[in-house]
Amino acid sequence: MTELSRALVLEGTQRVADGAGGFAETWTVLGTLWAEVVAGSGRDAAGEDVTLASVPYRITVRGAPFGAPSRPVPGQRFRDGARLFAVLAVTERDAAGQYLTCFAREEGPV
Repeated sequence: MTELSRALVLEGTQRVADGAGGFAETWTVLGTLWAEVVAGSGRDAAGEDVTLASVPYRITVRGAPFGAPSRPVPGQRFRDGARLFAVLAVTERDAAGQYLTCFAREEGPV
């Protein structure tokens, strides 16, 4: 049984003028989705000056048609306070498309 009991903010990138003729990318809020978040097995990866922890997650949200703003896509991210979950892939969890499974990764310094 799926329990969508956690409110996550869906964010996407937007190009904005930097004032010098170029562009910068910034994260903008696309909406809040209720989700079920399940952690996988974590691992450590050595960074240049810090050890990074990488944990895969399966995040389940309500289904939405392709192109709908409420349907997550790879390259977006979920925010839960200070925690960030990068969306890597999205697929329908069931044949009727009632739920979507987002494969995501939380990364941060240990």
